[in-house]
Amino acid sequence: MTRRRIRYGEPGVEKALGALPVIAEFCRRLDIGGMVDRACPVRDIAYATHGQVIEALVANRLTSPTPLVHVEDWARDWAIQEVFDLAPNVLNDDRIGRALDAVAPELAGIVGSIGARAIAEFGIDVARIHWDMTSISLYGAYRSAEADYIEPRFGHPKDRRPDLLQVQAGLAVSADGGIPIWHRAYDGGAGEIAQVVPAMEALATLAQERRFLMVGDSKLVSYPNLRAMIEAQVTFIAPASKSYVGAEVLAACDFNAALPVDYVAERDANKSAEERGSYRVSEDTMVIAGKKKSDPDLCLRRVFVWSSARAGAAAKAREKKLARARSDLERLGRGLGGRYYPSQKEVVERIAVITREHRVKASLITIVGTDPVTAKPILEWHFDEAALEREASTDGWYALLTNLGPEVSTADVLRNYKGQEAAERRYSNLKGPIAVAPMFLKNNRRIEVLISVICLALLIFSLVERAVRLALSPEVKLAGLWAGRPAKPTGRLIFIALSRLRLIPASGTNPAEIPRPPPLQAHILDLLGVDPRRPR
Repeated sequence: MTRRRIRYGEPGVEKALGALPVIAEFCRRLDIGGMVDRACPVRDIAYATHGQVIEALVANRLTSPTPLVHVEDWARDWAIQEVFDLAPNVLNDDRIGRALDAVAPELAGIVGSIGARAIAEFGIDVARIHWDMTSISLYGAYRSAEADYIEPRFGHPKDRRPDLLQVQAGLAVSADGGIPIWHRAYDGGAGEIAQVVPAMEALATLAQERRFLMVGDSKLVSYPNLRAMIEAQVTFIAPASKSYVGAEVLAACDFNAALPVDYVAERDANKSAEERGSYRVSEDTMVIAGKKKSDPDLCLRRVFVWSSARAGAAAKAREKKLARARSDLERLGRGLGGRYYPSQKEVVERIAVITREHRVKASLITIVGTDPVTAKPILEWHFDEAALEREASTDGWYALLTNLGPEVSTADVLRNYKGQEAAERRYSNLKGPIAVAPMFLKNNRRIEVLISVICLALLIFSLVERAVRLALSPEVKLAGLWAGRPAKPTGRLIFIALSRLRLIPASGTNPAEIPRPPPLQAHILDLLGVDPRRPR
């Protein structure tokens, strides 16, 4: 059936159009619907394919994130029928649930295929990939979790809701544009260290014959992980935890011997030279041994980094914890012999609590006794200046481990590592514009697919941001994007700007119409090469 083109017209009764034409175009280029439908076909008489339902859910996440039970209402208010050729009543929660159930067994292949398609279609450079994991909280008990899918468990959630079950998600983000080219969901209690090698193997498949640099956090560093990456000829950079590089090693670093690095963090770009954070680096080697005698030693480059921002933050944190501990100790002193601290026993117990809560065990020295005259407890305390100086000697220092060759300078090791912000920024997008909040679904099978839907939405969100920036280069800023002023285009600002677009539904013989977009929205659509009047 041939559909009539939508045309520009005058304002009237409207539906929300927003970024739907852009989302539809990027879904087409990624072939999301096609890949889902080839993996999970439906009968010809179906009102909608599973691929169409998944694309609609992606669109919902990028326009007005809604619980699945309310997606049908969202579709009635938005131009889903006109842009995606999908009747709103098809998107009821039962049909959505069946689509999630059908996709679940084929999810790994679909995710990998879409990631490969994104790399090829948009020319994404995967020479450097950043890896990180986060948690997603859940409502519900999930006592009968299906064995073949991720299992909700209690853990250490990033949103500080230990009362809720959680699952986890891992993202592999390209340095080129911060594009989440691969993702996977994990059990709520899965250890991050154990997921590194499977993620590396999946990324190696995506990168094909190209070698790539894998950058991650300290969870990347374990003997099995490092050995596997070296044997797979994957280069890596990751910070060493205290179990690998202790405080005494960092304290021995020589500030004056470390070389300044010409690097400006993105958050400091608009600050004066005096306000910007500065960095220094020095280098040696480190050998990591395996548990077995037969395990080969791993000889790595160890790059020591000093950051003025970290040093300042550590000093402030120490001042704050000492002030709080001092306040509690003074309060304890005023209460000696009173109702709450009548004897030496209660005083000792309270000191233990203060020491633990404010983490001052290494520097707090106390003497507790009993006055022989009054039989009241006595307390003397002070902070050990030498211990505080030892603690301060590590301020700002951390160590990076890498197997990059000597052709990569020490300064460039740091510059490559600092790109890890790309992965952290995308998790911020997940929790912000794409609104990942505690979720509730019928079973863990559907949870796993919904996490992929959310990550596919993040993929399009990131590709749109990258496309606009590439089209603007070297201007960088887009006029009128933020409060009428020029601003560097972010996915959030772009989607907010496009959210103002509206559509007048077809009536009688009149086709659907779009009121002419304002200049900013028209410019964004032009930069993206999207004509909202053209149906898919």
